[in-house]
Amino acid sequence: MLHLLLTALLFVHVHARPIRQDKEALEKDWFTRALEYMKSNPETIEGELMAKNQAVLEGDIVLSSDRNAVESAWPTLEIPYVISPELASQTDDVVSAMAMVSEHTCVSFHNRTSETNYLLFKTSKGCASYVGFIGGEQPVFIGPPCKVGNIIHEILHALGFHHEHTRTDREQYITILPHNIMAGMEKNFKKQHGQTFDLRYDIASIMHYGSGFFSANGLPTIVPNTDAENMGQRVGMTETDVEKVRHLYNCGGVKKELEKESADVDKAKDANMLHSVVSALEPANEGHALPTNQRKLLH
Repeated sequence: MLHLLLTALLFVHVHARPIRQDKEALEKDWFTRALEYMKSNPETIEGELMAKNQAVLEGDIVLSSDRNAVESAWPTLEIPYVISPELASQTDDVVSAMAMVSEHTCVSFHNRTSETNYLLFKTSKGCASYVGFIGGEQPVFIGPPCKVGNIIHEILHALGFHHEHTRTDREQYITILPHNIMAGMEKNFKKQHGQTFDLRYDIASIMHYGSGFFSANGLPTIVPNTDAENMGQRVGMTETDVEKVRHLYNCGGVKKELEKESADVDKAKDANMLHSVVSALEPANEGHALPTNQRKLLH
């Protein structure tokens, strides 16, 4: 919860500063640090994201009590959406995020008309989403700190994916440091039994936590076991992120590959049709060679 997060930051700050320091300056510094933390980690703002009857896991996952989120892929590849007017200043970011997901997969997004099941991008204090298809109006929460990469992260949650750092085989790749985690936030690092499609662990996945998520003291809560780059990046999807979507939604190939295959099929059909025309004309002209200019046109 946001209250626990702020309390933890205050606790650490009070015990890390000299007692003689002016109280007003102390409180101002604490508040600045809290705001900076929330701005840098919009996926970890829990408390005021949702209504009181909605539980949140791992900072940005809204829990649904009657669904198995790991299994809940959308029943369609063409997902309707609505962007709340309150998100007018972030509409371009939301659209860009959806475009980045659809560019390399067979999943696409379109403005809702009358569909019953759709994504509703709505305003909040941070970034959060349900995991997988839940049916009906499905909210994706977008706050002012949420950039394109954060929104991609939440869209992938909505498509059915958990955080990469919660994979059951994570110990081979990362180490969790419980003593640096904010009190009460340990749940955000629990393993989840989800489908991995036998794909490699991706420490640079856009679904992976950064090293300082839910840190109580500014020290890492996650460290890679070997030298690794881009852990916790929110720039774009990795090849493994793309592969996960392709596997879950049975794409069979990225969108550009599918378009090329479709174009190749069309070319083949045209070639077969041309061949049929040639075959039909040649018997009719048996013993009489077609003029050179006609044969060039036909072949």
